[in-house]
Amino acid sequence: MPRERDDSGFELGTDGPLVIVVGVDGSDTSWRAAAYAAGLARRQGARLAIVYVQPWMSAVAGLGVDTRSITSDIADDLVKEIREATERVRDIFTVRWEFLTRRGDAFSELAKAADELGADAVVVGASQQAGHRLVGSVAMRLVRAGRWPVTVVP
Repeated sequence: MPRERDDSGFELGTDGPLVIVVGVDGSDTSWRAAAYAAGLARRQGARLAIVYVQPWMSAVAGLGVDTRSITSDIADDLVKEIREATERVRDIFTVRWEFLTRRGDAFSELAKAADELGADAVVVGASQQAGHRLVGSVAMRLVRAGRWPVTVVP
C-alpha cells in the first residue's frame, strides 16, 4: 500500500524515506551504495532513483573523440547490470526503481535530481580518489549542502 504525505507536511504511515536517490558510476563503492540503498528502499517501501552522472570530458572531446557515445555506453552498461541484479533477487524482494542519466558535475546533478524528486535521503559511495581529500568529494559536498540525510557507503 503506497504511503502519502498530506498537504500539512505531516507524514501518515511512515517513519522513513519515500524517495531515495543513489549515485552510481560503476565503481565498487557506488555498487555497494546501490545495494545498501536498494535494501533501505525495500525495507521502507520507498522508490529508488538510481542516478548516473555522465562527466564532461572536455580534454578528450578536444581530440575529436565522441564523448557522448562513450558515456552513453557506460549508462547502458549500468542499466544492464542493474536489471540483471534486479532479476537475480526478484524472488527474494522487489524494489520500485528508476534509472536517470544526467550530464555535468556529479555533485550539482545529484543535488538537482534529489531536489527535483523530493528525495528524503541520498546514498553515495565513498570516493577512492586521493585528490578528494584536498578538494572535497561528492559525498562531502552533499553532506555540507545539508538538504537531505546523506549516507556514505565505504
